[in-house]
Amino acid sequence: QVQLVESGGGLVQPGESLNLSCTLSGVPLEFYAVGWFRQIPGREREGVSCITVSGDSTLYADSVKDRFTISRDNAKNTVYLHMHSLKIEDTAVYYCATDVRSLGGYGCQDLDAANGDWWGQGTQVTVYS
Repeated sequence: QVQLVESGGGLVQPGESLNLSCTLSGVPLEFYAVGWFRQIPGREREGVSCITVSGDSTLYADSVKDRFTISRDNAKNTVYLHMHSLKIEDTAVYYCATDVRSLGGYGCQDLDAANGDWWGQGTQVTVYS
């Protein structure tokens, strides 16, 4: 059974940092590009960042560029999202998902949530002042 589990969310103040983890089980992470997405109630899920299968290429939404960093550790079957200089507008439920295009040798060409294949249950990030 394939499963993605996010962790690391929490309650922080503006300017602080959080590190999210996304652990894949059931299949080896090394074959998949993985994206991070976020959603607030009443709004569509938006892409935050993604990382290719090789880890050589990453993509970031303009709103998080230079503040968030995505990385992967295939040995631990885990993808990370390091979030710095958090803002109130970063408050959302954060999800990770494998990219459905991964097995075609692609993935992470964009941050469209429609390309998410397997999804985690999400982790809440709240930035309050």
